[in-house]
Amino acid sequence: MQLSQTEALQFRSIVSRAGRFCLCALLAVAGTACAQFGDGKPNDGVQDLNTEQQAFAQRFLAFQDELDAQFFGRADEINGGNAHDDKKTVSDEFADFDVRVARGDKVEKIGRMISRIYKPKSDIQRKTTFGRYYGLDIHAKSPLNGHIHTAIVMQYYPDGKGYLGGTLNLLKGASQEEDIEYLKSALDGVFERYGRDVTPYRKRVCKGAKEEAVNPEYHRRVACAGASFFGFPMLEVNEENYQFITEAYTVFVSAYLDTLEKRIDAPYTADDVAKQEAMRLNWAEDQFMGDPYSSGGIAPYSVWGPAFLPPTVKF
Repeated sequence: MQLSQTEALQFRSIVSRAGRFCLCALLAVAGTACAQFGDGKPNDGVQDLNTEQQAFAQRFLAFQDELDAQFFGRADEINGGNAHDDKKTVSDEFADFDVRVARGDKVEKIGRMISRIYKPKSDIQRKTTFGRYYGLDIHAKSPLNGHIHTAIVMQYYPDGKGYLGGTLNLLKGASQEEDIEYLKSALDGVFERYGRDVTPYRKRVCKGAKEEAVNPEYHRRVACAGASFFGFPMLEVNEENYQFITEAYTVFVSAYLDTLEKRIDAPYTADDVAKQEAMRLNWAEDQFMGDPYSSGGIAPYSVWGPAFLPPTVKF
């Protein structure tokens, strides 16, 4: 799982679910995203967001639906339409969590969690007026692909400020160097199109986040192909930043699936399998003992376990 002291941890850990929540000012916008608004609970964004903020919130909810359709749909195609797809919702007084997991022969597991916090459960969280977190992990059957752990989040706070964040990780395993370069190049292209310097974002995903781990010795070991938008420099919610981060997220996950399709029938060795098993063990250790979000109890195991853990772990 994931995920990132102070404002960075607070930002990332204040997750929220794409629940049911209808923006009165945007009733003309049809579809599932509108149906997710307006349940009258705290942190639904209706009372405390202005018109511009409501519009961004609406777009972000619709974007999460689009991600589901795109990536679960593509995984199902890769699996020949034979994936087993399960969904469940877990709720308590603090939060709602919507979980979806599909399994197959090629995309061995794709899991995601959409979360929404009603009130803070931890001192690393801050109160929000609106927030949604979308986390997606993809585990390939072939050891030649590693696995990706990704997240994208939007949050508005009572002081009126709004931020976008996320993380794009590739856990290497036996990933092929040309595939790692393909992911890196695809993401770099987004940064270049928006005139952004990838250096601080990539440095954070490669090095910085380890400093925030509960037990750094168990922190995930990643290939430096991705980027982290948690922590500084923070991305305020505005049109350019919204376009930038949503494109970066979509491009990274799509590029990973490109490499997965490319390696479907590629031969691999016992050493490749051993690297995959070590990667999966490391990821499980990260989630249970290293990540402040999962190991800190902000989300229950019944949520992050199905969404993010590997299909199998060997000790």
